[in-house]
Amino acid sequence: MNRKLLAALGLVAGLAGCAGPGTPGANLPLYRCEHGIEFTVRFVDDTALLDAGARGYDVLYRDAGGVTPQQSVYSNPRTRAEFGLGASGREAILRYPLLPLVARCVRD
Repeated sequence: MNRKLLAALGLVAGLAGCAGPGTPGANLPLYRCEHGIEFTVRFVDDTALLDAGARGYDVLYRDAGGVTPQQSVYSNPRTRAEFGLGASGREAILRYPLLPLVARCVRD
């Protein structure tokens, strides 16, 4: 009886996982950068939520900047990200002023 109950609970838990919204970050834009940096980004209101996997998360706030309407700039004290660069608008630049490090990125 216990085996049947455990099997049923395992099946329900597995189905609940399948019914969820999917893998986190599955539909988010993926950027690949110099220096082996990769991240996904979610834009919410005036923030950009960067998920760099093992490197951690960053919450950046909309900042002044950008030369064209397609360009946007987000920053916090540790990181500055410029999106919408390049002829296609698929490029970005990450700036880490405390390191100092600049990484050019492209969206997949």
